[in-house]
Amino acid sequence: MPLLNLCFLAFEILVLVLFLACLQNAWQRGSWVAWQLLAGVLFGLLLEWATIQQLNAYEYGCFLVMLGPVPVVIGVAWGTIIYSVRSFSDKTNLPEWARPVLDGLMALNIDLSMDAIAIRLGMWDWGNGFDYQYFGVPYNNFWAWFWVVFSFSASLRLLSKLPGFWGRWFSPAGVIICGTAGVLITNELITNISNDLIHYATIITVLGGALLLILALRPEVSIQSQAAFVFLVPLGFHAYFLIAGLVSSAILDPPFLLVVSMVMSIIALWLHRDALNYWYRSKYVTYILNKIF
Repeated sequence: MPLLNLCFLAFEILVLVLFLACLQNAWQRGSWVAWQLLAGVLFGLLLEWATIQQLNAYEYGCFLVMLGPVPVVIGVAWGTIIYSVRSFSDKTNLPEWARPVLDGLMALNIDLSMDAIAIRLGMWDWGNGFDYQYFGVPYNNFWAWFWVVFSFSASLRLLSKLPGFWGRWFSPAGVIICGTAGVLITNELITNISNDLIHYATIITVLGGALLLILALRPEVSIQSQAAFVFLVPLGFHAYFLIAGLVSSAILDPPFLLVVSMVMSIIALWLHRDALNYWYRSKYVTYILNKIF
């Protein structure tokens, strides 16, 4: 089997495993939480299809399971990432209105080490070559990643405040519509700014402002309540694209991609450092005690 086909298959298996870990956690919390996770997957599939129709800016390679032009694994990946970053921000002391901002930034942490390598593996193609803007990835893509996650997260938090049945069961369906609308509107906004200076200044201002806001709020995380999937999802994506990039040499074209991948991985490890340590020590101590007694 060619190396690229193995990369595709390994990615689909990884995303499925991470999704199942999230689904197990969601089901334990309640069937309506599992519905929120599944809504994230449906949202991911719909936004990808709608964005391709709206912008016609990229196309996907041939994955194992496709729905028209969209690989199913991409929708599952969106739902998994959104669920994990929301679960992380929900355990912080951030005010609720700021949590979608953190969610968007944490998703960007994954994409910065993923997108430029993924196009070199043939997973998707922006059609501009590998030297365009961010090593073949349009700057608009990072704007879009932030708004995709922010739109879903903010909409779900808002609609979940509806009473009773409506908050638990209707809100995820409403979020699919509201979140997709938010993505399409922000896509339209950024693509209609024809002046390059204003265009790039808008992207930098929004993303830089979001980062400065979160740094100013100095979020603290409740460690004991963090489930393993919260850090396994980002670390799984980082590890996959680092390994696949090294095996295929895609991450060395240019070597700066390796630097970015390492930096983003270190940031993810730092963000989850206390939870990783707590989870590891608690599991390890339990294992030792079971062996002794």
